[in-house]
Amino acid sequence: MIGSYVAVGDSFTEGVGDPGPDGAFVGWADRFAVLLADRRPEGEFNYTNLAVRGKLLDQIVENQLQRAKELAPDMVSFCAGGNDIIRPGTDPDEVAERFERAVADLTAAVGTVLVTTGFDTRTMPVLKHLRGKIATYNGHVRAIADRYGCPVLDLWSLKTIQDRRAWDNDRLHLSPEGHTRVALRAGQVLGLDIPADPDQPWPPLPPRGTFEVRRDDIHWAREYLVPWIGRRLRGESSGDHVAAKGSLSPDDIKMRIAAAV
Repeated sequence: MIGSYVAVGDSFTEGVGDPGPDGAFVGWADRFAVLLADRRPEGEFNYTNLAVRGKLLDQIVENQLQRAKELAPDMVSFCAGGNDIIRPGTDPDEVAERFERAVADLTAAVGTVLVTTGFDTRTMPVLKHLRGKIATYNGHVRAIADRYGCPVLDLWSLKTIQDRRAWDNDRLHLSPEGHTRVALRAGQVLGLDIPADPDQPWPPLPPRGTFEVRRDDIHWAREYLVPWIGRRLRGESSGDHVAAKGSLSPDDIKMRIAAAV
């Protein structure tokens, strides 16, 4: 029975793509925290989300891991390295070495450290060209998890999030339904009795014509890809002026999820 949980990471764990009614994001980690809290007596579960969008591995280690250890939770979810991997010229082997040092540090202080792999990007524009680097890093993450006894939230194997409905309009972050499926898979990893199957097939979609696909691609490039490249060239991060959500009440998360539906 997990009584306290701290989430650390980048935009994926912050919940970008899954907005609540107030504009702040919910995301898989908050949804997962609700699943955990429902198995505890009311008021006996503590949850903190320290994740901030755009952060690199070393920034997460420096700014989030020490705070996570100070909170001394029963479990920490640690997703990091993805923003490093998608940067040109980075070496997934070297990133994995730094990731392992962080896992070794965390596991010495925390009861359970849940680590995550990257997504299979075969159908994603731009990122599909980085599929080999992501797969290499994933192999390291699984090996590190084996060495330190960490459960693995394997996003590569979650085939249902390869559907375009699992992704936000920016095609870089999950949609609310995508985040929900990841939260359910996290529950599966820990052996929880989850309320739905994350592998449940999506309803069929009507076919899209070539013109519609091309129009959507042009809109995506103009609205999302060009600004993303611009930030990279300027050395800016989407999280430069963003503060972590911090301590959250599972009941408040439930109300925000319900209000956003």
